[in-house]
Order: sequence, then C-alpha cells, then structure tokens
Amino acid sequence: MGRGERTRQQIIERAAPLFNRQGYEGASLSDIMAATGLQKGGIYRHFESKEELALRAFDHATAIMGERFAAALRDQRTAPDRLRAIIGVFRDLVTESPIPGGCPVVNTAIEADDGNPALRARARAAMDGLRAMIRRTVEGGIARGELRADVDPDTLATVLISTMEGGVVMSRLYGDRVHVDRAADHLDRWIEERVCR
Repeated sequence: MGRGERTRQQIIERAAPLFNRQGYEGASLSDIMAATGLQKGGIYRHFESKEELALRAFDHATAIMGERFAAALRDQRTAPDRLRAIIGVFRDLVTESPIPGGCPVVNTAIEADDGNPALRARARAAMDGLRAMIRRTVEGGIARGELRADVDPDTLATVLISTMEGGVVMSRLYGDRVHVDRAADHLDRWIEERVCR
C-alpha cells in the first residue's frame, strides 16, 4: 500500500466514528479536519466530496461490524447457538461497540431515510446482508432439525434485528444497558421456547 492509499485509509478510519456518532449532516468539515488532522485540501485530495468520504467510512464501519459477527459465529455449530451469538453482538454494542456510536447501519438508516439516497442505499444493502445471514442460520437449523419446521426465516430475522436494534437505541438514549439486556433476554427465551425443536 502506497503512502497516498495509507493516508486515504487513515482518513476513512478516523472519519468513521465521527460520522457514526454525529451523522452525515452533523459532521462538519471542521469536525472531519479535527478528527483526521488534515486541512480541507488534504481531505479533498483523497475524496471528491464529503459524501464520498461518508460512503467509504460507512463501508469501513460495516466491515468492522461484519468482522464482529463473524468472530462471534466462528465456533458456534448449531443454529440456536448461532442465533444467541448474533444477539450477543447486539447486546455488546452498548458498551463494547467496535465503532463508537453504536450500530452504523441503524444510525445511517435513520439519518439518511429521506435526505441522502446514496447512504440510504448503502444502509439498506448492509441490512440485507444481516438479514440474509440470519435467514441462512434459520434455514440451516430447520434442515438439521434444530429449529421448528414452521419457523419463517425472514420473520425471525425481522423480529431479531428490530428487537435488538430497539434495545440498543433505548439503552443509548437512557445511558442504561438494562433495555438491551431485556431485549436480549426476551429473545433468548423466545428462541428456546418457540423456535427450537
């Protein structure tokens, strides 16, 4: 990796937490300059626009989240254990988020809902990937007889993501992890009582 590419990557890495905490609109150019230690010209030498930097920063943040999910799933062999591991990643977002500011997908989806089609499309694609991972887990669990045959994989993905993301948002809002813990505990019981065979 050449010096220019290293600088570009450093800008992305330093801007990602800023965008995740403050949003695309909330992160000013002066905030980006402070976070990266570069002047405006240094930033725009590597990126055509603030939006391009925001898109690359989002990709970086979601790649880190993807690594967190992959690490959590690595040693889990059964579908119930894999689902609990996914829930555990969400539970840890309140106190051990790999990107400061919580889940970059939900943060970006909320902010970019009407205002930034490119970021909204990125957030939707990332959410599609998360939903697909959960659906594959459920489908595999049904095929192996670990989960009930009447479980709908897409419904389970929606309920799991919505419940855990809601718990994360509430815990961040109130500064109290009890909300994400309640959401996770509820899903753990639901999986044991209603999803497992």
